Amino acid sequence: MSAQPEAAAERLARGDERALEECYRIFGPLVRTYLRRFLPTAEIDDVVQLTFLGLWQARGRLDAGRPVEPLLFSIARRKAVDVLRRKRNVVEVAAVRDLVGQDGDRLVDQLVWAAEVRGALLELSAEQRQVIELAYFEQLSHKEIAQRLEVPLGTVKARASRGISRLGAILEQGSKP
Repeated sequence: MSAQPEAAAERLARGDERALEECYRIFGPLVRTYLRRFLPTAEIDDVVQLTFLGLWQARGRLDAGRPVEPLLFSIARRKAVDVLRRKRNVVEVAAVRDLVGQDGDRLVDQLVWAAEVRGALLELSAEQRQVIELAYFEQLSHKEIAQRLEVPLGTVKARASRGISRLGAILEQGSKP
């Protein structure tokens, strides 16, 4: 993901209303797709609106240096559960299990982790990030990466090793209170 969402999150944390519009433009389709799994189509637009209203109301809790997605999807999940509870006296166990996961927060935890990894990747040098993205997202071998980048195999291995070490350190630092 580009640096654009992070800039929008920072401005949102400062109370910039235009940043909310930008977050809606960037993340609205993702939230809508997420909610589609749990809610009837007729409910989705209202819950998306409630989600972004909730994001605006929670903007004081945003850490400008952290991604907005974990908070946003947490709000969307709560709003979806609220709608399901209001619509029925009894909520189907399967629907709630899919929404919150077997352990209570599986999907949100996965989204948080993905957002943290994306943020940590942005802190790596361009060379390290490129090698890691080619290896993990395009599933290229070190040899294939060396050929594509036209650099020695040892250089690719060094960048990968240093990048993974740095990525681990960044993620570890981010998980401390």
